Amino acid sequence: MHQEDIFKRYSRQIFIEEIGLEGQRKIMASKVLVIGAGGLGSPVIQYLAAAGVGTIGIADFDRVEIHNLNRQIIHTENEVGVLKIRSAEKFVSNLNHHVKVMGIEQKIDGSNIPEILSQYDFIVDGSDNFSTRYLVNDTCVTLNKTLIYGSILGFSGQVAVFNHQGSKNLRDIFPEPPYDEEMPDCDSLGVLGALPGIVGSMMALQTLKLITGLPVNLNQLTLIDTMNWRFQSLDF
Repeated sequence: MHQEDIFKRYSRQIFIEEIGLEGQRKIMASKVLVIGAGGLGSPVIQYLAAAGVGTIGIADFDRVEIHNLNRQIIHTENEVGVLKIRSAEKFVSNLNHHVKVMGIEQKIDGSNIPEILSQYDFIVDGSDNFSTRYLVNDTCVTLNKTLIYGSILGFSGQVAVFNHQGSKNLRDIFPEPPYDEEMPDCDSLGVLGALPGIVGSMMALQTLKLITGLPVNLNQLTLIDTMNWRFQSLDF
């Protein structure tokens, strides 16, 4: 885009003193991988695309189901049965055709994750199981990649930035993952649709701050309790 077009589209970001035109250029040059195009991934993808992130990788192997639609706001009724990455690609293209979308129709595992993560500047984990979360965390540590982490359940959520410029990672606060089958999840206990919108938006905001070099709180887990409307920070 020409500089004039950049200013017209992103003026409300450029007007922010801490971002400006130089920050917008950083956003447009960045490459961000979003793992999961579900409840958390949806608002992350939406706001990163709207902000003009240059390349967004989206890793997901599921198809859109009708019960997804209360919270996974980038998908529609017409896309039920469609691969989520295809639906996500369509959404981003309609919102901002300048953003390059890389759909990754693979289940993240130990054999493919190093190659996938190595291509991106920042990793955003919107996965819904502990085995994937710890695999992503450990690979980010190995590859020295910054990880933006989030989780949701019911009315509660968590957000953190891990492994950024030598900061601590997921295992520093939770050394070992619980067994997935022993833990409650959204399939069994549910989630109110607006919650992932809140948590995912916070993850997207942290990502944009990191891209533009703005400060973020490290070695800190933000706990979100929307039932009682409490936000707490836990240092570790």
